[in-house]
Amino acid sequence: MPDRVRHDGRKNGFTLVELMVVIVIIGLLATIVTINVLPAGDKAKSVTAKADISTIENGLEMFRLQFNRYPTTSQGLQSLISAPSGIDAAQYQRGGYIKKLKDDPWGRPYLYASPGQHGEFDVWSLGADGKEGGQGVDADIGSWE
Repeated sequence: MPDRVRHDGRKNGFTLVELMVVIVIIGLLATIVTINVLPAGDKAKSVTAKADISTIENGLEMFRLQFNRYPTTSQGLQSLISAPSGIDAAQYQRGGYIKKLKDDPWGRPYLYASPGQHGEFDVWSLGADGKEGGQGVDADIGSWE
């Protein structure tokens, strides 16, 4: 197959400068996409944590309606899945009060205290950093918010 030749006798192709311009443009576009997409993942995790906490709160309210109290801190959130010690297992709702007790979006268990510092009970996640306090994605997410 014969090579295609320009009118001035040189072979067709891209110059190094043309290739470098295309690579720089692709790099800029990738940077812009990354800057705009990564924070959306962090926000999604915060929204997921808030939804999980809301589900846990509903389960705690159902438990309270059944037993006229919330589970103690020592009984914990596990009491929403199976009957804790110290209660009449015959009164416990078959199947529990929530289907599954998930970990927070960062892979750690949700924390629970009853009585809580912000109300009759507190349910919270320590956020992305796993430490108390913090700002942005590291901020604690709690039932009191």
